[in-house]
Amino acid sequence: MKAYVNEECILCGLCADTCPDVFELGEEKAEVIVDEVPEEQEECCREAAEGCPTDAIEIED
Repeated sequence: MKAYVNEECILCGLCADTCPDVFELGEEKAEVIVDEVPEEQEECCREAAEGCPTDAIEIED
């Protein structure tokens, strides 16, 4: 699984709080800090995507 953050990100921090092993806040938007989402982090990554208020997180299975 891969995750991406698009330009709709408003730096609310929800993704980094929900799944800190995958996301962190960058200068202009949240950033994915792994090339591939580890299997044990997939559930929290999906939770972060579902909870994102601007739908800025995209997941590719």
